[in-house]
Amino acid sequence: MANLSLNESKITFDRLQFAAILGLMLLGTAFVYSATMADDTGWTRAWYQQVWVRQIFWYALGLGAAVVVCVVDYHTLARWSFVAYWGIIICLVAVLIPFIGKTHGWGARRWIDLPFYQFQPSEFAKIAFVLAGANFLSRPPEELKQSVNFWKSIGLMMLPFVLIMKEPDLGSALVLVPTGLVMMLVAGTPRKFLIRLAVIVSVFGTLFLVDVLFAPPNWQVKLEDYQRQRLLVYFGKDFAPANATPEQKREARELQKRRSYQGQQALISVGSGGFWGQGWCQGKQTALSFLPSGAAHNDFIFSVIAEEEGFVGSVVVLTLYAVILFTGLRVAGQARDRLGKLVAVGVVTLLFSHVFVNIGMNIRIVPVTGIPLPLLSYGGSSVLCSLIALGLVQNIHIHRKGY
Repeated sequence: MANLSLNESKITFDRLQFAAILGLMLLGTAFVYSATMADDTGWTRAWYQQVWVRQIFWYALGLGAAVVVCVVDYHTLARWSFVAYWGIIICLVAVLIPFIGKTHGWGARRWIDLPFYQFQPSEFAKIAFVLAGANFLSRPPEELKQSVNFWKSIGLMMLPFVLIMKEPDLGSALVLVPTGLVMMLVAGTPRKFLIRLAVIVSVFGTLFLVDVLFAPPNWQVKLEDYQRQRLLVYFGKDFAPANATPEQKREARELQKRRSYQGQQALISVGSGGFWGQGWCQGKQTALSFLPSGAAHNDFIFSVIAEEEGFVGSVVVLTLYAVILFTGLRVAGQARDRLGKLVAVGVVTLLFSHVFVNIGMNIRIVPVTGIPLPLLSYGGSSVLCSLIALGLVQNIHIHRKGY
């Protein structure tokens, strides 16, 4: 009987979502190629060292991992969720240790170097949190009304949040918050708890912004310089204090110009694409290195697509993401139990947060922060985790009819 169920389930994956995933992977390969082969230096490396070839490798590995995730019933995966959660917490602690965690020249200590791979624990922490959070919140609704369980779920979210912030990686930490809160809301956590939490977060968020933007330097909350500067750039505040000397003001303007450069060039790239774009591999912002080569194929891949394929290409990308997100919500609605529903909702919220923040910073509606665009940005950990997360959604779809 079990074999019959498995045979029947083989053909029940969500084809529409899978087609959208393949579409994004094709676009990712094409525009990582465009972003990294725009100048002559891209041709000096052997073919197996090309970034776009590595991206194809990560896609293949990620698809294999997603297939494995689909084969194992998500209830079995959930039973191991807290083992995975605490394992990744240990990795998040380890990455903060100087001789273990590596910066790779970016300042933030986010990677653990393995013989064949730069392991980024913060990416895997997102999946571990979704699984562990869904497992915890799938308990009977009566238990969720107890304040102790509410604070346990908050602690489950805040522990990886704080550790990721210590790297520091603000973008990866922040996406945990909407993911956790939406899962709590869908699980049936009492509205009064969530409203009180929202009020507290809003008050502290407002005080934090007032502190960053207006408080004297010796009163300000401790932040990395680049984090504070990104917020000042976003809100259009002068870097120089009011009592600065003319020389200090000149230096502050130069620093502000450097810190706002990436965001400005990304916006110029998006705008210069027009309706039809300048053509694949024809983007001048990338070819002339106005859009920095180290970021074009990562955080600013959307700007590359927008410049080369214009408004039409941007709409195609957004449409593919919309298909993935809405089919994910459909899977959540058809899930056979609360656990499946919460996992699907968590994955959808996580992906939406990534897409919103990344595209938002490319068009300057949110501050610049280092967060990848799922399945498009180059990066092994990001690609693997995105495909594993979508494999979980497909798993829930496959097992929606029950035993």
